[in-house]
Amino acid sequence: MFQFIFKRLLYGTLVIFGVIIAVFFIFHILPGNPINMLAGREIDVKTREQMTKDFGLDKPLAEQLALYLNDFSPLSIHENTPQSYKNYSFLLTVPVGKNILVLKKPYLRRSYHTTKPVSDILVENIWGTIWLALASMSFATVFGIILGVVAALNQNKWLDHFVVSISVIGISAPSFVAAIMVSIIFGYYLKDYTGLNLQGSLWVLDENGRHLVLRNIILPAFTLGLRPLAIIVQLTRGSMLEVLTQDYIRTAKAKGLNKFQIIAKHALKNAMNPVITAVSGWLATLMGGAFFIEYIFNWKGLGYVTINAVEKLDFPIVMGSTLVVAVFFVLISIAVDIFYAMADPRIRLKG
Repeated sequence: MFQFIFKRLLYGTLVIFGVIIAVFFIFHILPGNPINMLAGREIDVKTREQMTKDFGLDKPLAEQLALYLNDFSPLSIHENTPQSYKNYSFLLTVPVGKNILVLKKPYLRRSYHTTKPVSDILVENIWGTIWLALASMSFATVFGIILGVVAALNQNKWLDHFVVSISVIGISAPSFVAAIMVSIIFGYYLKDYTGLNLQGSLWVLDENGRHLVLRNIILPAFTLGLRPLAIIVQLTRGSMLEVLTQDYIRTAKAKGLNKFQIIAKHALKNAMNPVITAVSGWLATLMGGAFFIEYIFNWKGLGYVTINAVEKLDFPIVMGSTLVVAVFFVLISIAVDIFYAMADPRIRLKG
């Protein structure tokens, strides 16, 4: 089991390393200059050179990548001077020859525009994305299972065809298109009936202070949950149809159990394995998929902050938020793998 977990952690580390390299080079080949975005094009040459040096943009690209990896790594090596690791929240330092080895929290640097630590910015905004992902996944799971069961019990009837057709549309529609349509229809044209806002965050600050506005999560959670809802509907329907043909279902019918007892106690429980797999995999995916939806609904989360950072070429925030999503995805994937390995030893042997 230890070897299985070690391999998954190693694969996860390689994934995060790949994400760093990919995002780093994609960002640096984009047109535009963060110095121009920050200070304008009319600054003098001396100021421009000083700002470029302060941000580390005067170094070759390969060296910039190496320095970023050194900052992000929990173990990093530096010159043996306090100045070389002053920005770190370190736990331990060990001299190694003329250098020093530092055990620290990963350092995500500071925003180009606000000079605020990126870790602080992410902590302030991550809960908006987490609550949005959890709300959308809860909506998708509950209604997906209900609609899937209804479709299976009405196989080849109009209700079955209707549910399947709607689920196909849900899978096919791009999230940003669905977000625009949902926000305009329910948050603008039907606002008098729904009472929902076109845009808004979970926490709202006004003259009366900061307060919770739960209705603001309804439209973005509904939009974000449409695609997993559609997939869960089809998984539940297919699994239920297969389970309903099993011998133990026929035995339960022969014993005189009513339809509700057969579905609730026997069929549904055995049909949930593929649904559980889908739900566990989708939770991390939704955190990444929330980016454009957060921006359209003006929902303060990682996605909203990241898209604003891309527009301003604020590289540290872009890299930091991308890494947070990647780490969540890796950790959830590892947890799911471990769960299945504990439940089925054959998976351990294959891994």
